[in-house]
Amino acid sequence: MLRLGPVSLAAVSLRTMSSQVTRKLEGRVAIVTASTEGIGYAIADRLARDGAKVMVSSRKQANVDKAVESLQKQHGTESVSGVICHVGKDEDRKRLIKETLERFGMLHILVSNAAVNPTFGPTLETPESAWDKIFDINIKSAAFLVKEAYPHLKKTGGNVIFVSSIGGFTPLNLLGPYSISKTALFGLTKVLADELAPDNIRVNCLAPGIIKTKFSSALWQNEAAAAEFVNQIPIKRLGEPDDCSGAVSFLSSDDAKYMTGETIVVSGGMKSRL
Repeated sequence: MLRLGPVSLAAVSLRTMSSQVTRKLEGRVAIVTASTEGIGYAIADRLARDGAKVMVSSRKQANVDKAVESLQKQHGTESVSGVICHVGKDEDRKRLIKETLERFGMLHILVSNAAVNPTFGPTLETPESAWDKIFDINIKSAAFLVKEAYPHLKKTGGNVIFVSSIGGFTPLNLLGPYSISKTALFGLTKVLADELAPDNIRVNCLAPGIIKTKFSSALWQNEAAAAEFVNQIPIKRLGEPDDCSGAVSFLSSDDAKYMTGETIVVSGGMKSRL
């Protein structure tokens, strides 16, 4: 008979506790938009690691296929699926919800991560078409996606997490309209938190700082610009996508069951007050 000494028993106990902690989203189903790279991919990966079934999405089939293949290798074919979704298109939003329900049967978590920024420059020189695109995708589409998900989140007592930005608190240089749209997400979070609380749906927000992704490359690929940002960060480094994922997992879990209408800032200490 195999006998385990105190150290071995402690190790087994720790492994068991660790397994329980990392599966805190077991049995739940999540949608993450714009999740084939960057912050969205890191969030999808973390939610799957913590036990959720995850539907990833983006505008291009090739990107969806690549992300699904990578995530399925890590978490299993039963845990991850994907679908094309341009969040600015009503038919795509509907299909995203429909295919999630067909694949996984229910919906508990909606992470609205999709955003655009088609222009850089002074705010008053931003063309009207860019303003329209920014607010159409970053705000209006986020609200309408929640509208599509609402009947299903109501059944499960679900969660909505909007991904905003530190720029919503402190406007980023030459990104005025984008920063304004991210401030508006704080307002959308507050409004929907109040309206959906009677249905046991929580609505919270994540505000990342300067995270090294393809989307934000214009802010950090230039060494001088990156150094200037690092000077504003007490932790003295730029963020990585995975730095954001744990906060979203927390907001999606019962650990945050008494939180709604709040914004968690993940910025390395960059100033974050309106």
